[in-house]
Amino acid sequence: MTERRLQAVRSKLKSHRLDALLVTFLPHVRYLTGFSGSNGICLITETDQFFLTDGRYRTQVQEEVKGFNVLVSSKSLFEEIAKRKFLAGRKRVGIEAQALTVGQFRSLKKHLSRASLVETNNFVEEIASVKEESEIDAIRRAVEITGRVFQKILESIKDGISELDVAAEISYLHRKFGAEADAFEAIVASGERGALPHARATSKKIKRGELVTIDMGCRYQGYHSDLTRTVSVGKPSHEVRRIYDVVRDAQSLALQAAKSGMKARALDKLARSHIRRQGFGKYFNHSLGHGLGLQVHEMPRVSSLSKETLRAGNVITIEPGIYVPGVGGVRIEDDVVIRNGTCEVLTTVTRGLLIL
Repeated sequence: MTERRLQAVRSKLKSHRLDALLVTFLPHVRYLTGFSGSNGICLITETDQFFLTDGRYRTQVQEEVKGFNVLVSSKSLFEEIAKRKFLAGRKRVGIEAQALTVGQFRSLKKHLSRASLVETNNFVEEIASVKEESEIDAIRRAVEITGRVFQKILESIKDGISELDVAAEISYLHRKFGAEADAFEAIVASGERGALPHARATSKKIKRGELVTIDMGCRYQGYHSDLTRTVSVGKPSHEVRRIYDVVRDAQSLALQAAKSGMKARALDKLARSHIRRQGFGKYFNHSLGHGLGLQVHEMPRVSSLSKETLRAGNVITIEPGIYVPGVGGVRIEDDVVIRNGTCEVLTTVTRGLLIL
């Protein structure tokens, strides 16, 4: 697995006319090396691959990092690369510009003054966006854990409980059921607050007659799940039922159409056009979905602005929503694997409106 990924990086080095790639973004470091700690970088040239970290991870790297020349340093990792002359004779060094702070970039310029630092964009992410089956299995397990948590928290969602109480229960159950951590801070938005797509849970009490939108996910072996469901506490109004049905139908259209070779923006348009035809176009104010893996949001982007084409092995979310100020919101989100001619839906939680 490591060798295949290294070969892919080296092929891109050649096409980008680079002598080396310095990987500093930790999800990409983990993808290439297996390292799950908080301080590590890797350097890949046409012939060698180096991994550097500090003394806290001396034992951990022996367990996690295979196929790399490992160096545990007491110095700045950039300084160590310069001291060891790993880049001697190599002029063009690719850097992950979007993942470097200004301070880190200045430090690189100082320690690698003889090299030309070349900004790269999505260099590793383009490779990582096509998942191996072992990666899909890890995502599948994360999805299973989150689905189990969702089923369990339905017992807690009732008149009088606060959004924060529900969010806390989600975090507890994720770990109890086998996750490493939450994928992100859970969204629990009830009543009119459901019209905020990224509302944070508050001390607000859930009331009978309200919708509750729950967006949650976990991390398992570094890989993430992402699930959104909207439930009703008590009988929903006719208006709310109609909104829910429009969102569910829009998602169904996208799930049926998603496949390799399809333009990501075309998939977004399919769901968005249905919502627009039903009169709710201005209330769907985010993209249809995003890639999912070692990051919660990664390539491919499934939006009206995307220039990407879906490829077999991509894992994406499909999550249309309608958010009406003064009324509330509905979002339904599932995780799927793009396959040749179809997509595999990993999420098994019902998409029907649950009335609690």
